[in-house]
Amino acid sequence: MAEPLLELSGVTSGYGQIQVLWGMDLAVREGEVVALVGSNGAGKSTLLRTISGQLAPREGTIRFNGRDIGGARPDAVLTAGIAHVPEGRRLFRGLTVRDNLLLGAYLRSDKDDIARDLAYVFELFPILAERQRQDATTLSGGEQQMCAVGRGIMSRPKLLMIDELSLGLSPRMVEHLSGALTQLNKGGQTILLVEQDVMTAFELSHRAYIVENGKVARAGASAELMADPTVSEAYLSI
Repeated sequence: MAEPLLELSGVTSGYGQIQVLWGMDLAVREGEVVALVGSNGAGKSTLLRTISGQLAPREGTIRFNGRDIGGARPDAVLTAGIAHVPEGRRLFRGLTVRDNLLLGAYLRSDKDDIARDLAYVFELFPILAERQRQDATTLSGGEQQMCAVGRGIMSRPKLLMIDELSLGLSPRMVEHLSGALTQLNKGGQTILLVEQDVMTAFELSHRAYIVENGKVARAGASAELMADPTVSEAYLSI
C-alpha cells in the first residue's frame, strides 16, 4: 500500500505549560476526505495548528508527501502543499473578496494558472463572483466561509484542512458548502476536516477519527462509525 499523504505518529503539542495532544496518530491518504470529530476542547484545532506549523510538535513525527515537516514554519508547510482554513475564517478587513482570494496564491508565480483557479473558485461559489469587489468582511457568515475555503483552494494545495466548516451557519448554507467540498473531492482534492456537526462530518468523509482529551479514541470508516450505537449515543443523540 502506498505511503499516506499525511501521517502523524506519537505527536504531542500544546500551549506553553499546557499540553493538549497526547501521542496523536493519524493518516490521510491521497484523494480521501478524513474528518476529526469530538467535543469542544478535545484538541482538534490544536492538531491542525500543529500540522500547519503554527505550533511545533513537542514529540512525534509529522510526515507529508514523504517528507518530515514537523516544526516547519507555516510558509514552508504551505509551500509543501498544505492549506489551512482556520476557524473563524480570518478574512482581511478592507480587502475585497477578490483580493482575499488572491492572497491564497501569494506564494505562486504562475499567473495563468492563478487566473484559472480564481475562475474555478467563482464557478464553485458564484456569489463570490457577484461580490468580488465587496469588502470580504461585510459578507454573510456563510459567504465569508466560502471565501475562506476559496482562499485555501487558491494555494492549489495537495491537502486542504478546514477547521469548523459549518459553525454558526444555517442548514441551507451547510448543505451548499458540503456540496462544494464533495465536488472538490471528486476532482481529486484531499481534505482533512474538523467539524462540530458530527452527522455532517460522517456524511462528507470516507474515514473519521474521534478525538477525546487529546488522543484518538476511535477511528474507522465513517459509515461504520455512524452506524455504531455507542458512537450514535455519544455524539449523534439518536
